[in-house]
Amino acid sequence: MNTRPGTIRARREAFARLHEAGCFAIPNPWDPGSARWLAAAGFKALASTSSGFAWSQGLPDGRVPLPQVLEHLRALVAATGLPLNADFENGFAGDPEGVARNVSAAIATGVAGLSIEDSTGDSERPLFALSEAVQRLRAARAAIDASGERVLLIGRAENFFVGRPDLADTITRLRAYAEAGADCLYAPGLATREQIAAVVAAVAPKPVNVLVGHAGMGLAMADLAALGVRRVSVGGALARAAWGGFMRALRPLAEEGRFDGLAEAASGQELNRFFGV
Repeated sequence: MNTRPGTIRARREAFARLHEAGCFAIPNPWDPGSARWLAAAGFKALASTSSGFAWSQGLPDGRVPLPQVLEHLRALVAATGLPLNADFENGFAGDPEGVARNVSAAIATGVAGLSIEDSTGDSERPLFALSEAVQRLRAARAAIDASGERVLLIGRAENFFVGRPDLADTITRLRAYAEAGADCLYAPGLATREQIAAVVAAVAPKPVNVLVGHAGMGLAMADLAALGVRRVSVGGALARAAWGGFMRALRPLAEEGRFDGLAEAASGQELNRFFGV
């Protein structure tokens, strides 16, 4: 796959344009194979998933070391011609200087965008104080600006993901991240139309990403577009769906010695034909 600088630059420009109007889906592959399949399905951009990749490596989310994440991002960028948004967790550093250094390394992989969370990974103090979180976003912004590349910065407020579903604080954080230089705002875990509409209105005109991680939200792309959402990701949901199929196929064999679970397996010929292209 051609990943020359000019090609990467074109992907980054295309990614930025996607955020200017409308609403698009940005699904989350966890390896080059799933990335290629999603590209063939017609999506215009992809996003990595920290959880999906971690599980594929036999690790829980948040436990993959930075060098391995960077190599993973390079592999996803090389797998398709689509722009890739990096789930860059909390920047893999506790201080703004470290965030800036690691963001520079992520930019070098060829990604078109990257997100920085305000989660600490510490259950006793799950979120960085707002002032710390803003400093970290500003450091990421400065690193992107210094690169001279048009890489989008996504500011993530993790309140709902870390068990602190305070919408008012979430909005305060997202507004602060927008002022700190985030190009797009994201609060994973929003679950109702009212919550989504409130976030979209609070940070307008900047674009908002909404996570749809399960079918229970009852919202289709058209519904989210009507709410003013600019992009929709699924996080680790596709990886979980794949794991769900694996578990369902395995259970009869492990528990009863039967092979019924293999009945819905994908065709090996179809897979070989696709990946042989």
